[in-house]
Amino acid sequence: MFRETFARDPEEMNFPYLFHVHGNGGVGKSTLVRQWETAAREHASVVTAFVDDQVHDALEAMETVSARLSHQGHPLKKFDKQLAIYRQRRHQAESTAPTAQPAPGEPGRTEPAPPSPSSTVVAQVGLVGLGMLPGVGAFAGAVDPQQVALGADRMRALLNTRLRSHDDVQLVLNPLAALAPVFLEDLADVAERCERVVLFFDVYERTGPVLDAWLQSIVFREDHGSLPVNVQIVLSGQLRLDTRVWGDHLGDVTEVCLEVFTEEEARTLLATHGVTDEQRIELILRLSGRLPLLVDMLARSDTNSHDSIGDPSETAVERFLKWEPDEHRRQAALACALPLQLDEDTYRTIAPEAAEDGYPWLRGLAFVSHQAGRCRYHDMVRTQMLRLQRTQSPARWQQQHTRLADSFKQWRLTSETGLGTNPNEYGEDAARREHRLNESYHRLCAHPHTALPDALFQAVRAIDHDIATLRHWAQILSQAGHDTESPSLTSWGQRLATAVHQSRASINVLTLLLGAPELGNAGRALAHTARAREHRVAGDYERALADYAAALRITPDAARAYGSRGETYRLMGRYEEALSNHTRAIEINPQASWIFAARAQTYQTMERHDEAITDYTRAIEINPQYTWAIAARAHTYLMMKRYDDALSDYAQALELTPQADWAIAGRGESYRLMGRYEEALTEYTRATETNPQYAWAIGHRGETYRLIGRYEEALTDFNHAIEIDPQYVWAIASRALTYQAIQRYEDTLTGFNHAIEIDPRADWAIGYRGETYRLMGRYEEALTDFNHAIEIDPQYVWAIASRALTYRLMGRYEEALTDFNHIIETDPQADWAIAGRAATHLCLGRYVDAVIDCAHAVELNPEDGRNQRLYAVALSLTGSEEADTYFRAAIRSYASIAVGDSPKAMSARGDLLITYCTVPNWDRATAHCDAFLSAGPAPGLIPVVLEELSFFQELFPAMRPEINLIAQRLRDALGRQS
Repeated sequence: MFRETFARDPEEMNFPYLFHVHGNGGVGKSTLVRQWETAAREHASVVTAFVDDQVHDALEAMETVSARLSHQGHPLKKFDKQLAIYRQRRHQAESTAPTAQPAPGEPGRTEPAPPSPSSTVVAQVGLVGLGMLPGVGAFAGAVDPQQVALGADRMRALLNTRLRSHDDVQLVLNPLAALAPVFLEDLADVAERCERVVLFFDVYERTGPVLDAWLQSIVFREDHGSLPVNVQIVLSGQLRLDTRVWGDHLGDVTEVCLEVFTEEEARTLLATHGVTDEQRIELILRLSGRLPLLVDMLARSDTNSHDSIGDPSETAVERFLKWEPDEHRRQAALACALPLQLDEDTYRTIAPEAAEDGYPWLRGLAFVSHQAGRCRYHDMVRTQMLRLQRTQSPARWQQQHTRLADSFKQWRLTSETGLGTNPNEYGEDAARREHRLNESYHRLCAHPHTALPDALFQAVRAIDHDIATLRHWAQILSQAGHDTESPSLTSWGQRLATAVHQSRASINVLTLLLGAPELGNAGRALAHTARAREHRVAGDYERALADYAAALRITPDAARAYGSRGETYRLMGRYEEALSNHTRAIEINPQASWIFAARAQTYQTMERHDEAITDYTRAIEINPQYTWAIAARAHTYLMMKRYDDALSDYAQALELTPQADWAIAGRGESYRLMGRYEEALTEYTRATETNPQYAWAIGHRGETYRLIGRYEEALTDFNHAIEIDPQYVWAIASRALTYQAIQRYEDTLTGFNHAIEIDPRADWAIGYRGETYRLMGRYEEALTDFNHAIEIDPQYVWAIASRALTYRLMGRYEEALTDFNHIIETDPQADWAIAGRAATHLCLGRYVDAVIDCAHAVELNPEDGRNQRLYAVALSLTGSEEADTYFRAAIRSYASIAVGDSPKAMSARGDLLITYCTVPNWDRATAHCDAFLSAGPAPGLIPVVLEELSFFQELFPAMRPEINLIAQRLRDALGRQS
C-alpha cells in the first residue's frame, strides 16, 4: 500500500499524505515503518527523516528533521541559521546577564521638538542590549489564563527594551512561531528538488502530547506556511490519535492498525526461519502470544537446541537466553538491556570482557533497532530483561548500574572541559546534558531512595533551563520508576509529567518540587531562586522578592540570589536597593561577570554612565567572550556620545562573532548619531543582508533616510519593517513622523493612532500626535495629547516644552511660562528652555526679562544661531546697539551650516531667511527666500518657517507688510507641493 503511493501524483484529490500506524507494543510498528523508510529510499529522488522519542518539543523535532535531511545532502540552511540565532539568544539569557535600555533611535525621544533636545530628553534615549531573562522559553506557562494577556504585554515590553531587534523579541518570546515558517520554507525548497519527502514520527504515544498541536497545524492549517503536497507524514504509536486535536481531520488520515499474528501467519514466519518441530512451534506460540516481535526473536534463536521445553511460566526472553548457546553473549544481551540506549563505548563498559567484540552481533538481534549510530532494545524485551536481572541478583543489578553511572559521569566531566561551571549553562551542550541524564538514571536504578534527592535537584536545574529540558528529567524519573518498580520514582515522574503540561508550568513545577521533603537545601534555595525569576518575568515583583528572601534564608551567601534580587529592584525603580544587592553579590563572588554587568545596568539606568562603563569593563576583563557586556558598553558609550569608543566595542564584538547582525547594525547606529549618514546606511544594509528579517536595522535605515530627507526611501523601509513585525510601534510612529515631514498630516494622525492602539501608554507617540495637531493649528487637541503624555510621564520634558509652545501660540503666556520654569528648575542648563521663556517674555512685552534670559541662553550655548537671533531681537526691542552684533553672529552661524542639501542645511537656509527678515534686510530676505524655495524644502519645513515669521510679525507690527509678502510666497510654494 505504501509503495503504491510513489506511483501516484501527490496532486490527486485522495492522495494518502498522512498515515497513522498503531497497535500494541511488539506488534511490529517500528519494523513496518522502517521498511517503509527503506522502500521510500529505493527511489533516488526521495528523502526521509525519522524522529523518535528522543525529542521533547516541536523545536527538537524540527532540528532532528533538519539533521536527517542534511545527512542526505538537503540541509535546511535558513532554518539551521535561525535556530542557531535562537540558541545564541537563549545562551545569552542563560548567562543571567541583566540587560541594557533601548538603543538611541528607539521609541520616543530621539528627535525632540525645537528648539533643541535637553540633557534630560537625551538621557531618556534607550539602549538595546542582547541579554534576556533566563527561562523565557517557559514564559507561556508561567502565568494563569486570566493573566496571559497582561503577562504577554509585560514580556513584550520588557524584551523590547532588552533585545537588539524586534525580530529577536519575537524569536525569544515565541520561538515556534518564528522558526516554523522558516522550517516549512526550507522544507518546500527540498520538496521542490525531490520527488517526495517522507517524515516518520515513531513512538508517537510518547511524543504525541508535545508534537500533536504543531503537526496538526503544519498539516491542516497555514499558521506557519503551507506544507508542500509531496511531503508525506507517517505517525507510528500504540495509541489512537487524540480526537481533541485531530478529530476534524481523522477522515484525512490513512489508518494502519496492526494486530498480533494469526496462528497461520506465525507458523509461516517460523517455517521461514526453519522452525518445523511441532513442539517448538507450540512453545514459541505460547511464549510469544503470537506477538510478531517475540515470534521473530524466538524464531531467530538456535532452532537446533535440544533444551527441555521448560516451565510453562517462563517468558519469551528467558527462553531466548536459553537458546543462545554462548554464555558470554547471553550475559552481554542481558547487561546491554540496562542502558536506555547504547553505542560501542557503552557496550564495552557493561558487556563481559569475553564478549567485548560482540557489539555487531548485538546490533543484529531482532529486538534491537538502530538510529543515528546508536541502538536500543525494544521496550517489551527490555522490560522483561530488566525484571529478570533485578529479581535474580539485586546486588549485581546495583553494581552494574553504578558502573554505568560512573562511566557516564566520567564522560560528562570530559565533555565539560572548557564549558565552565555556571549552572545556567546546564543543558546548553547536548552531550553534556545526555551524560547527566544517563548518569542520574543509572543511580536511580541502583539506589532509588538515596539517588532521588539529587534527581529532584537536577529537575530544578532543568526547569531553570527550560520546559523541554524538564520533560527529559520527568521522562528519566518515570523510566527509572518503571524499570525499578519503585512507587516513589514512578509517582514523581508522573507528577512532573502532569505539571509540565499545565498552565503556569514553570511556577507549578517549582512549587511541586519545593514541597518535596527529599529536596535538599541547595535544591530548595535554587528552586526559590528559579521561581523568583518566573515571578519577575511575569511582573509579579513582590512574590519574586519573597522567593529571593526565602532562598537567602537557606543559603545566606548565594551570589545569584543577591544579584537577581538586585535586578528585580532595578525593574521596580528601587535603584539604591538594587545597587546594594549587586554589590553584596560581588563581594560573595568577585569573579561573576554577569553581576558586574547587572550593576552596570543599574548605574546606566541611573545615568551614572562612568560607573556603568567601569563595571562593564570589569565584566569583560573576567570574561573576554562576554559579547553582551561588550554590546552594552558600546551602547553606554553611545549615550555618552563617545562614538569612537562605541565603534571600537562593536569591532571587538564582530571579531568574536563576525556575522553578528546586531553589532553591524550597532555600528550603523553609531555612524548615524555621528551624522555620518552614508556610512550608517552602508552598515544597516549590511546587517539586513546578513539577516533579511532584521526589522530593527531596516527601520533604523528608514530613520536615517528620514533624517537626510530621502522620505520615499524612508517610507519604503518603515513599511518593510512593519510588514515583518506588525507590532513594531517605533517603526509605525517613525513612519508617521515621515508623513509629518512631508505634511501628510492625516496619514500622520492615522499612524500615531495605530501606535497608541498597540501601546496606549506610549507617551512619546501621544506627544508626537499632539505635535501634529499643533502643526495643523488644532491647539486644543494638541493640549489634550500633551497633557496625557505628561500624565503618563511627569518628567517628559519634550512634551512639557511642546505644551509651553502651544500655550504661547494660543496667547496663554502665563501657562507657557509655568511650563518653561518647570523645565528650567529641573535642568538649569537647558538653554533652549531659557530661550523659550525669553520668547514668551517678548510676547508679554517684558523686554528686560527677555534680554536677561537670552544673555543666559547665549552664555550656555554661544554657537546656537537661534539663541543669537533671539538675543538680537530682544536687544533691538530695548533699543540696544548691541543687537547688530548678535544678528551678524546668527547669520554667520546659519551660513556655515547652509551648505549642501541635507535637512540640516535646508533648515539653516530657512533660518537665514527668517534672520534677514528680523534685521530687517528685505533684499537679502527675498534672495534667501528664493534660495530656500529653489533648494526644494520638504513640505513640513515650510510651516515651521511660517510659524517663526508669524512670531516676529507680532513683535514688529511695522514689518507686517514686508513679512506678509515673504510669507505669501512660502504659502504659494506649499500649495504647489500639496
